[in-house]
Amino acid sequence: MLKIAWSEIYTHPLPRNHRFPMSKYELLPQQLLHEGTINKENLFSPTPVPEERILAVHDTVYWRRLNELDLTKQEIRKTGFPLSRQLVDREVTIMNGTLLCTEYAFEYGVAMNIAGGTHHAFTDRGEGFCLLNDIAIAAQYLLDLKKVRQILVVDLDVHQGNGTAEIFEKEPRVFTFSMHGARNYPSHKERSDLDIGLPDGTEDAAYLGTLETALHDLLKRVRPDFIFFQSGVDVLSTDRLGRLSLTMEGCRQRDKMVLETARENNIPLVASMGGGYSEDIRLIIEAHANTYRMAQEIFF
Repeated sequence: MLKIAWSEIYTHPLPRNHRFPMSKYELLPQQLLHEGTINKENLFSPTPVPEERILAVHDTVYWRRLNELDLTKQEIRKTGFPLSRQLVDREVTIMNGTLLCTEYAFEYGVAMNIAGGTHHAFTDRGEGFCLLNDIAIAAQYLLDLKKVRQILVVDLDVHQGNGTAEIFEKEPRVFTFSMHGARNYPSHKERSDLDIGLPDGTEDAAYLGTLETALHDLLKRVRPDFIFFQSGVDVLSTDRLGRLSLTMEGCRQRDKMVLETARENNIPLVASMGGGYSEDIRLIIEAHANTYRMAQEIFF
Protein backbone atom coordinates (compact mmCIF):
# COMPACT_ATOMS: atom_id res chain seq x y z
CA MET A 1 0.00 0.00 0.00
CA LEU A 2 1.25 3.47 -0.89
CA LYS A 3 1.54 5.41 2.37
CA ILE A 4 1.46 9.19 2.15
CA ALA A 5 2.18 11.68 4.92
CA TRP A 6 -0.31 14.54 5.10
CA SER A 7 -1.73 16.73 7.83
CA GLU A 8 -4.09 19.70 7.89
CA ILE A 9 -1.24 21.69 9.42
CA TYR A 10 0.50 21.45 6.02
CA THR A 11 -2.05 23.99 4.74
CA HIS A 12 -0.87 26.76 7.11
CA PRO A 13 -2.10 30.01 5.55
CA LEU A 14 0.20 32.72 4.23
CA PRO A 15 -0.59 36.33 3.31
CA ARG A 16 -2.64 36.58 0.11
CA ASN A 17 0.14 38.27 -1.81
CA HIS A 18 2.70 35.60 -0.91
CA ARG A 19 4.20 33.86 -3.94
CA PHE A 20 4.37 30.38 -2.34
CA PRO A 21 1.33 28.30 -3.46
CA MET A 22 0.43 26.82 -0.06
CA SER A 23 -2.99 25.79 -1.41
CA LYS A 24 -1.37 22.90 -3.27
CA TYR A 25 -1.04 20.99 0.01
CA GLU A 26 -4.82 21.00 0.34
CA LEU A 27 -5.71 20.53 -3.30
CA LEU A 28 -3.33 17.68 -4.13
CA PRO A 29 -4.75 15.09 -1.71
CA GLN A 30 -8.26 16.15 -2.71
CA GLN A 31 -7.41 15.52 -6.36
CA LEU A 32 -5.81 12.14 -5.67
CA LEU A 33 -8.81 11.04 -3.59
CA HIS A 34 -11.33 12.36 -6.12
CA GLU A 35 -9.80 10.51 -9.07
CA GLY A 36 -9.33 7.29 -7.09
CA THR A 37 -5.53 7.21 -7.23
CA ILE A 38 -5.61 6.86 -3.43
CA ASN A 39 -8.17 6.41 -0.69
CA LYS A 40 -8.16 7.66 2.90
CA GLU A 41 -6.29 4.55 4.07
CA ASN A 42 -3.28 5.66 2.05
CA LEU A 43 -2.93 8.83 4.12
CA PHE A 44 -1.36 9.04 7.56
CA SER A 45 -1.07 12.10 9.78
CA PRO A 46 2.39 12.58 11.33
CA THR A 47 3.00 14.06 14.75
CA PRO A 48 5.84 16.54 15.39
CA VAL A 49 9.31 15.07 15.01
CA PRO A 50 11.18 14.41 18.27
CA GLU A 51 13.58 17.22 19.10
CA GLU A 52 16.50 14.80 19.28
CA ARG A 53 16.07 14.08 15.58
CA ILE A 54 16.26 17.80 14.75
CA LEU A 55 19.40 18.19 16.85
CA ALA A 56 21.03 15.21 15.14
CA VAL A 57 21.22 17.42 12.02
CA HIS A 58 20.71 21.06 12.95
CA ASP A 59 22.74 23.41 15.13
CA THR A 60 21.40 23.63 18.70
CA VAL A 61 21.52 27.43 18.84
CA TYR A 62 19.76 27.78 15.49
CA TRP A 63 17.00 25.37 16.51
CA ARG A 64 16.49 27.11 19.86
CA ARG A 65 16.22 30.53 18.21
CA LEU A 66 13.89 29.21 15.50
CA ASN A 67 11.68 27.46 18.05
CA GLU A 68 11.53 30.56 20.21
CA LEU A 69 10.69 32.74 17.15
CA ASP A 70 13.89 34.67 17.78
CA LEU A 71 15.35 34.96 14.28
CA THR A 72 16.50 38.34 12.99
CA LYS A 73 14.56 40.17 10.27
CA GLN A 74 17.32 39.33 7.82
CA GLU A 75 17.17 35.62 8.71
CA ILE A 76 13.40 35.62 8.35
CA ARG A 77 13.66 37.37 4.99
CA LYS A 78 16.03 34.66 3.74
CA THR A 79 13.52 31.92 4.57
CA GLY A 80 10.86 33.66 2.50
CA PHE A 81 8.16 33.02 5.11
CA PRO A 82 6.74 35.28 7.84
CA LEU A 83 7.86 33.53 11.03
CA SER A 84 5.14 32.28 13.38
CA ARG A 85 4.45 29.55 15.92
CA GLN A 86 2.14 27.84 13.47
CA LEU A 87 4.81 27.85 10.78
CA VAL A 88 7.38 26.19 13.06
CA ASP A 89 4.81 23.63 14.22
CA ARG A 90 4.04 22.91 10.58
CA GLU A 91 7.72 22.44 9.81
CA VAL A 92 8.42 19.95 12.59
CA THR A 93 5.35 17.95 11.55
CA ILE A 94 6.59 17.79 7.97
CA MET A 95 9.99 16.59 9.25
CA ASN A 96 8.37 13.63 10.96
CA GLY A 97 6.28 12.90 7.89
CA THR A 98 9.40 12.17 5.87
CA LEU A 99 11.05 10.30 8.74
CA LEU A 100 8.03 8.03 9.22
CA CYS A 101 7.85 7.48 5.47
CA THR A 102 11.18 5.66 5.70
CA GLU A 103 9.55 2.93 7.80
CA TYR A 104 6.74 2.53 5.28
CA ALA A 105 9.25 2.45 2.44
CA PHE A 106 10.97 -0.54 4.01
CA GLU A 107 7.59 -2.27 4.22
CA TYR A 108 6.07 -1.34 0.86
CA GLY A 109 9.00 -0.22 -1.27
CA VAL A 110 7.92 3.42 -1.52
CA ALA A 111 6.33 6.13 0.61
CA MET A 112 5.68 9.81 -0.03
CA ASN A 113 5.25 13.10 1.80
CA ILE A 114 2.80 15.72 0.49
CA ALA A 115 5.28 18.39 1.61
CA GLY A 116 8.97 18.40 2.43
CA GLY A 117 11.88 18.44 0.06
CA THR A 118 13.16 21.33 2.18
CA HIS A 119 16.63 21.12 0.69
CA HIS A 120 17.66 24.77 1.24
CA ALA A 121 17.78 24.36 5.03
CA PHE A 122 21.39 24.26 6.25
CA THR A 123 22.81 23.00 9.51
CA ASP A 124 22.51 26.45 11.07
CA ARG A 125 20.06 28.47 8.98
CA GLY A 126 17.03 28.41 6.74
CA GLU A 127 16.67 29.72 3.20
CA GLY A 128 14.33 29.58 0.23
CA PHE A 129 11.06 28.46 1.89
CA CYS A 130 12.95 25.92 4.03
CA LEU A 131 13.47 26.10 7.82
CA LEU A 132 14.57 22.54 8.61
CA ASN A 133 15.80 19.84 6.23
CA ASP A 134 13.44 16.84 6.14
CA ILE A 135 15.58 14.68 3.86
CA ALA A 136 18.63 15.22 6.08
CA ILE A 137 16.71 14.50 9.28
CA ALA A 138 15.24 11.28 7.85
CA ALA A 139 18.57 10.18 6.36
CA GLN A 140 20.42 10.77 9.63
CA TYR A 141 17.74 8.79 11.45
CA LEU A 142 18.39 5.80 9.19
CA LEU A 143 22.15 6.09 9.72
CA ASP A 144 21.92 6.49 13.49
CA LEU A 145 19.72 3.41 13.80
CA LYS A 146 21.97 1.49 11.39
CA LYS A 147 19.03 0.70 9.14
CA VAL A 148 20.99 1.37 5.94
CA ARG A 149 24.55 1.21 4.66
CA GLN A 150 24.48 3.79 1.84
CA ILE A 151 21.93 6.48 0.99
CA LEU A 152 21.46 8.21 -2.37
CA VAL A 153 19.70 11.57 -2.51
CA VAL A 154 18.22 12.22 -5.96
CA ASP A 155 17.33 15.92 -5.97
CA LEU A 156 15.56 16.95 -9.18
CA ASP A 157 14.10 20.26 -8.06
CA VAL A 158 15.07 23.07 -10.45
CA HIS A 159 17.08 24.63 -7.61
CA GLN A 160 20.25 23.05 -6.26
CA GLY A 161 19.90 21.13 -2.99
CA ASN A 162 22.46 23.37 -1.33
CA GLY A 163 21.43 22.76 2.28
CA THR A 164 21.48 18.98 1.92
CA ALA A 165 24.88 19.19 0.23
CA GLU A 166 26.28 21.24 3.13
CA ILE A 167 24.84 18.99 5.82
CA PHE A 168 26.31 15.82 4.32
CA GLU A 169 29.50 17.30 2.88
CA LYS A 170 31.66 15.10 5.12
CA GLU A 171 29.33 12.09 5.40
CA PRO A 172 30.38 9.37 2.91
CA ARG A 173 27.31 7.25 3.70
CA VAL A 174 25.06 9.86 2.07
CA PHE A 175 25.68 10.59 -1.61
CA THR A 176 24.02 13.83 -2.71
CA PHE A 177 23.06 14.15 -6.38
CA SER A 178 21.48 17.40 -7.57
CA MET A 179 20.40 18.08 -11.16
CA HIS A 180 19.20 21.66 -11.43
CA GLY A 181 19.22 24.87 -13.42
CA ALA A 182 22.80 26.10 -13.55
CA ARG A 183 21.83 29.78 -13.52
CA ASN A 184 18.96 29.50 -11.07
CA TYR A 185 18.78 30.03 -7.30
CA PRO A 186 20.96 29.80 -5.30
CA SER A 187 23.54 32.04 -6.95
CA HIS A 188 26.26 30.43 -4.82
CA LYS A 189 26.10 26.66 -5.16
CA GLU A 190 27.37 24.27 -2.51
CA ARG A 191 29.24 21.15 -3.63
CA SER A 192 27.06 18.06 -3.85
CA ASP A 193 28.75 14.71 -4.44
CA LEU A 194 27.42 15.07 -7.98
CA ASP A 195 26.06 18.31 -9.40
CA ILE A 196 24.67 18.58 -12.91
CA GLY A 197 23.85 22.16 -13.80
CA LEU A 198 21.56 22.41 -16.81
CA PRO A 199 21.42 25.40 -19.19
CA ASP A 200 18.33 27.58 -19.35
CA GLY A 201 15.67 26.20 -21.65
CA THR A 202 16.68 22.53 -21.36
CA GLU A 203 13.89 20.44 -22.90
CA ASP A 204 12.60 16.92 -22.34
CA ALA A 205 14.98 14.89 -24.50
CA ALA A 206 18.19 16.44 -23.17
CA TYR A 207 16.93 16.39 -19.59
CA LEU A 208 15.80 12.77 -19.63
CA GLY A 209 18.91 11.56 -21.45
CA THR A 210 21.16 13.24 -18.90
CA LEU A 211 19.16 11.83 -16.00
CA GLU A 212 19.14 8.30 -17.41
CA THR A 213 22.91 8.28 -17.77
CA ALA A 214 23.42 9.73 -14.29
CA LEU A 215 21.13 7.22 -12.58
CA HIS A 216 22.74 4.29 -14.39
CA ASP A 217 26.20 5.41 -13.34
CA LEU A 218 25.19 6.20 -9.76
CA LEU A 219 23.70 2.78 -9.15
CA LYS A 220 27.02 1.18 -10.07
CA ARG A 221 29.14 3.79 -8.32
CA VAL A 222 27.19 4.36 -5.09
CA ARG A 223 25.33 1.05 -4.74
CA PRO A 224 22.66 2.60 -2.50
CA ASP A 225 20.29 0.65 -0.30
CA PHE A 226 17.94 3.63 0.19
CA ILE A 227 16.90 6.56 -2.01
CA PHE A 228 15.44 9.94 -1.13
CA PHE A 229 13.77 11.60 -4.12
CA GLN A 230 13.19 15.36 -4.12
CA SER A 231 10.49 15.54 -6.80
CA GLY A 232 10.02 19.28 -7.31
CA VAL A 233 7.96 20.13 -10.38
CA ASP A 234 9.49 23.58 -10.89
CA VAL A 235 11.30 22.07 -13.89
CA LEU A 236 8.17 22.75 -15.97
CA SER A 237 8.36 25.34 -18.74
CA THR A 238 5.40 27.12 -17.10
CA ASP A 239 7.16 27.61 -13.77
CA ARG A 240 7.73 31.26 -12.85
CA LEU A 241 10.77 30.48 -10.67
CA GLY A 242 12.35 27.92 -12.99
CA ARG A 243 14.27 28.35 -16.23
CA LEU A 244 13.98 24.88 -17.72
CA SER A 245 11.49 23.86 -20.40
CA LEU A 246 10.10 20.45 -19.51
CA THR A 247 6.60 19.54 -20.63
CA MET A 248 4.11 17.86 -18.32
CA GLU A 249 4.89 14.56 -20.04
CA GLY A 250 8.62 15.11 -19.64
CA CYS A 251 8.17 15.68 -15.93
CA ARG A 252 6.06 12.52 -15.69
CA GLN A 253 8.74 10.52 -17.51
CA ARG A 254 11.32 11.89 -15.09
CA ASP A 255 9.33 10.52 -12.16
CA LYS A 256 8.82 7.21 -13.92
CA MET A 257 12.55 6.88 -14.49
CA VAL A 258 13.46 7.46 -10.85
CA LEU A 259 10.68 5.28 -9.44
CA GLU A 260 11.35 2.42 -11.87
CA THR A 261 15.04 2.54 -11.01
CA ALA A 262 14.21 2.06 -7.35
CA ARG A 263 11.62 -0.67 -8.00
CA GLU A 264 13.73 -2.67 -10.43
CA ASN A 265 16.69 -2.66 -8.04
CA ASN A 266 14.65 -3.30 -4.88
CA ILE A 267 15.78 -0.05 -3.25
CA PRO A 268 13.28 1.54 -0.82
CA LEU A 269 12.43 5.10 -1.83
CA VAL A 270 10.90 8.09 -0.06
CA ALA A 271 9.69 11.01 -2.17
CA SER A 272 9.22 14.55 -0.87
CA MET A 273 7.19 17.02 -2.91
CA GLY A 274 9.59 19.93 -3.39
CA GLY A 275 8.85 23.08 -5.38
CA GLY A 276 6.32 24.05 -8.01
CA TYR A 277 5.39 27.65 -8.86
CA SER A 278 3.46 27.75 -12.13
CA GLU A 279 0.97 30.61 -12.34
CA ASP A 280 -1.88 28.15 -12.95
CA ILE A 281 -2.34 26.07 -9.78
CA ARG A 282 -3.93 23.33 -11.90
CA LEU A 283 -0.59 22.70 -13.59
CA ILE A 284 1.16 22.39 -10.23
CA ILE A 285 -1.41 19.90 -8.96
CA GLU A 286 -1.35 17.84 -12.16
CA ALA A 287 2.43 17.61 -12.18
CA HIS A 288 2.62 16.60 -8.51
CA ALA A 289 -0.28 14.16 -8.93
CA ASN A 290 1.63 12.42 -11.70
CA THR A 291 4.35 11.48 -9.20
CA TYR A 292 1.78 9.69 -7.02
CA ARG A 293 0.09 8.08 -10.00
CA MET A 294 3.42 6.71 -11.17
CA ALA A 295 4.21 5.34 -7.72
CA GLN A 296 0.91 3.47 -7.64
CA GLU A 297 1.43 2.12 -11.16
CA ILE A 298 5.02 1.01 -10.67
CA PHE A 299 4.96 -0.36 -7.12
CA PHE A 300 1.41 -1.59 -6.68
